[in-house]
Amino acid sequence: MFARIKSALDPYILALLATVALASLIPARGAAATGFEWAANAGIVLLFFLHGAKLSREAIVAGAGHWRLHLAVMAVTFALFPLLGLAVKAIPGLPVLIASGMLFLTLLPSTVQSSIAFTSIARGNVAAAICSASFSNILGLVITPLLAGLLMGGAGAQLSIGSVEKIIAQLLLPFVAGHLLRPVVGGFVARHKQLVGYVDRSSILLVVYTAFSAAVIEGLWHKLPLDQLELILLLNVALLAVALASTWGLGRLLGFSREDQIVLLFCGSKKSLASGVPMAGVLFPPAAVGVVILPLMLFHQIQLMACAVIAKQLAGSHPGEED
Repeated sequence: MFARIKSALDPYILALLATVALASLIPARGAAATGFEWAANAGIVLLFFLHGAKLSREAIVAGAGHWRLHLAVMAVTFALFPLLGLAVKAIPGLPVLIASGMLFLTLLPSTVQSSIAFTSIARGNVAAAICSASFSNILGLVITPLLAGLLMGGAGAQLSIGSVEKIIAQLLLPFVAGHLLRPVVGGFVARHKQLVGYVDRSSILLVVYTAFSAAVIEGLWHKLPLDQLELILLLNVALLAVALASTWGLGRLLGFSREDQIVLLFCGSKKSLASGVPMAGVLFPPAAVGVVILPLMLFHQIQLMACAVIAKQLAGSHPGEED
């Protein structure tokens, strides 16, 4: 029994939980906090540079012809999800901190690696998944901050000239630079996937530690008791269930092939931790970031577990039968 539980846990999630625990017990203060913030910013720049370097133009060209599919993914990601976020925010009596975190979660782009991986496992259109997930992340660098500024101004989101410049400098420019330098560094990135994955995850852990340190110093766990954590879990499960049902139903309604339905299912229903954590650090005051990203961290694990089960079930079904 314990072996099954251990195998079901994502080591990265365990690392995230350990980071939150460390920040709760030993939060970074003063000069240490400044040092961690600089290290986190440097890690994010490197992270988005590597994301740009990994983006294959050949894969984009191969999948770009499925424009109806890509439009459907974008519509779910940046229209349906935000509407669901606003619906959650309108729930009577919902604490403001939870409402803000849930709304921010719905404004984020899709994941890249896991969306592609689950599409491949389920025998979907991998080339189209690479294209949709990449487009989502590129557009998210612009659309997510705009939506946050428009819908979350009262919750502390700051879409000022300074935040726009920071998004461009920390996220967009490194991404573009990495992609332009792909002919030079692409081979190294392909040969050292494990190293790239380490940089990817460690940079997020740095941001999480920095964010939760500031939140703990501001009294995070006094503001967010256990029953509210349980509420976040329930809302996340409900949100993911609606997203999965909507994307699968929309794929059928639009007459997509089974392979393209799988792309819409996985690329349209997921939210990116790798993009969301850095954006929250730019858009929200330091003391608010830990609270804002908490629903995202929980949603990340729930979506991985649910999509892993769904992908295996789709892979086991006959391609010609009704799913």
